Amino acid sequence: MKSIFDEKTYQEVLKRLERLTPDSERQWGKMSVAQMLWHCQMPIRLAIKNKKSNKKSNPLIRLLFKKSLYSDKPWRKNLPTIPVAKAREEKDFKQEMNTLREMVEELHRLKERTNWNPHPIFGEFTPEQWGKLEYKHLDHHLRQFGV
Repeated sequence: MKSIFDEKTYQEVLKRLERLTPDSERQWGKMSVAQMLWHCQMPIRLAIKNKKSNKKSNPLIRLLFKKSLYSDKPWRKNLPTIPVAKAREEKDFKQEMNTLREMVEELHRLKERTNWNPHPIFGEFTPEQWGKLEYKHLDHHLRQFGV
């Protein structure tokens, strides 16, 4: 299972990001490419920033979701998005690309960190689980835009 903390996987993600353009067309879903770039920042921000959530995780959802982290099978298309991670208005492609790239780079630099924030829906994650989650989320949306 790939992790954003693995150097080869990290470089692959950066190269895939570089292949996106403002005109990249989605293969499914409703987001524009710029909205997707903004959306992909949300779980990284949860992991690396000191942003706490008051939400309690659901044990059943947590169990089912965490199992998907250890599967090489990609997430299915058109999964629901939590409201806070939905882009309500159009975003600037260049700005969102730069921000996401910086956040992915920061996340990768922090790979040795041990004190990660809990996920607001899925609860406590190990560094290994955060690395896999971040990769799977980015991969899902990069595939959404054909890269």
